[in-house]
Amino acid sequence: MTAWEGTGEILIAFFLVFGAALALVGSIGLVRMPDFFMRLHGPTKATTLGIGSMLTASFLFFLLRENTWSLHEILVTFFLFLTAPVSAHMMAKAALHLKVQGQKNPEEADDRTQGRSVPNGTPSHDDQVSQPPPDAIKP
Repeated sequence: MTAWEGTGEILIAFFLVFGAALALVGSIGLVRMPDFFMRLHGPTKATTLGIGSMLTASFLFFLLRENTWSLHEILVTFFLFLTAPVSAHMMAKAALHLKVQGQKNPEEADDRTQGRSVPNGTPSHDDQVSQPPPDAIKP
């Protein structure tokens, strides 16, 4: 084994582990985020970069082992980076068209309304209009 092969294997291992970690973070983000628009962010950013990194590792593997350029990995990477943002943009536009409500304040997340769309102006059972007591109003 030459020094270049050892370095190549280290690079391949790095891209595989880095890509797997990014894909895991994106998948966890898909599950854990509270509303639709935040859920779009995980797969379109972290998972796309994770898969791209794993495809780079595959490209390097075939380049170092067989001394050939692997057109498959290049094409898959190209179409992945081309289609993922476009599909996320189209889903976000469709959600805006359907008036899917995003969460106003993520820190005050309520488990009962996570991920559900609430039509504009429709109060839920939690939206109680509180009136001040009559003696609190002074002229």
